[in-house]
Amino acid sequence: MSFRCKTLIIIVLLSTTALGNSQTSPAAAPQAADQAAIAKAMADQQTAWNQADIDTFMTTYWHSPDVTFSGTSGTIRGWDAVLARYKKSYTDREAMGQLQFSALEFHFLGPDGALLLGHWHLTRAKGDVGGVFSLVWQRFPEGWRIIHDHTSVFPNAK
Repeated sequence: MSFRCKTLIIIVLLSTTALGNSQTSPAAAPQAADQAAIAKAMADQQTAWNQADIDTFMTTYWHSPDVTFSGTSGTIRGWDAVLARYKKSYTDREAMGQLQFSALEFHFLGPDGALLLGHWHLTRAKGDVGGVFSLVWQRFPEGWRIIHDHTSVFPNAK
């Protein structure tokens, strides 16, 4: 085979590979839109918390008896129970402090499911607290909602 023929084959292979890659990029667009929608929900949740509005904060959770929250006290089941837990643990604006999420990692589990890992931090006059979380998200007709929250607290958060 001549040098020219080999070069032509390489060019065709590279072109085919490039076209194959460009054809997969539209599939990434829905994930980017979904990631943006979940990130916006997290930002809205942070804003609601920082306004001491637990009721609005909870709108990001699936409003169902099947939603779950796992933490140091075990697993709580049901939207009403999760809301009650937040209201019992964070009785006023001072206890709630200022919430900040960081180090968000998105892992999509298919077109209608996602796992979000991240860090949370509360800046409070009585002492900061923070930790990590893993949130399982599911797409519903009304949008992305948290169906499971596992939150861990780090002692002596900075």
